[in-house]
Amino acid sequence: MNHSIENIRQQVQHNCHIADAKHAGDFGMCTYLLKMREFYRWEKGLGMHAVLPKEALGDWLESREKLWESLQGRDYAGLHIDDEEYDPFDVRKVNRALEPHGLVYSAGLANGARANFFLGELLERETADKDFVLHLSGREYARCLSAPPAMSAEKNVFLRREALARYLWEKYETWGWNRPDNALGRAFECYDFSTDTEAALEKMTDAEMAAAREHELGECQASNLLGPEWNEMLLDLSLSPAELMARAVKDHIADGLRTLPRLLEEQNPASLHFYLGNLTGMRRHLYPELYAAYDRWLTGDDLSPMLEVVKGSAERWLSLAREMMEVHARLGVGSAETLRRLVLERCAVEAP
Repeated sequence: MNHSIENIRQQVQHNCHIADAKHAGDFGMCTYLLKMREFYRWEKGLGMHAVLPKEALGDWLESREKLWESLQGRDYAGLHIDDEEYDPFDVRKVNRALEPHGLVYSAGLANGARANFFLGELLERETADKDFVLHLSGREYARCLSAPPAMSAEKNVFLRREALARYLWEKYETWGWNRPDNALGRAFECYDFSTDTEAALEKMTDAEMAAAREHELGECQASNLLGPEWNEMLLDLSLSPAELMARAVKDHIADGLRTLPRLLEEQNPASLHFYLGNLTGMRRHLYPELYAAYDRWLTGDDLSPMLEVVKGSAERWLSLAREMMEVHARLGVGSAETLRRLVLERCAVEAP
């Protein structure tokens, strides 16, 4: 890595550390420790299935937590690139400046309005559906503790291949502890992890990168349909059950628009299993009929129940989202409880 790129990497990683200082404590202890193990592997350049040295890992963990403590209350720093300074959230301008360096950068707010940054090797850039620019990254040079494999910001979509591969390996490793008979296990069994782990992970990463692409493009389309009022509502609902519901509703809009129609059209069992295996938490709770249709496919080898559920689903979820925005427009910051009850009623489910 040349001096110029290393300087940019250090600046982005500094903001990543500040974001982690603010938000690493938001995770439950078990999730936090799993993420820290994976973060250590990434930072030290270790293979995904490398045995971690317990003493060194413990020392690193203590040192990292002390660093985060020292950064409490700090503001995110501007980025200095080629003698110009950029706002760290001005993704478009920063990427324009980074293009000659072969780099890609993203900055935005993830779940719970948590800032998230990353810097990586730019593998490919393409314009999709005229309005959206997709950035595919390879090796990652700077990142936060949480590394979402795909993100969208304004009309930019960022697909992070390394982050996705690490995410898939984490899922496989966790599933492998007990090997339960579930949707994730069925997805992994479609690949030859037992005899050629690297090739299996590479093949699965390719497939799930394509699915992530469809989801993120669906997210962008959903954002256009909902308008800026949607994000204003999310900020007012931050860290409430209603926020989790709202994010699940938008995910279902995106997947109804693009992801599920594409997966069902391709009839790729591995990706369908993986999609349902990741349909967890609030997303699964609000959409029980999709999982019921999946179970019918498993027993009858017939996709028609899933096709029937997915048909017109984007319009259904979009209608609910707009109803939520109407309630928020009337009640503002105090709308969270009313919205929670509304979503439960419209989805015909009990409170989780």
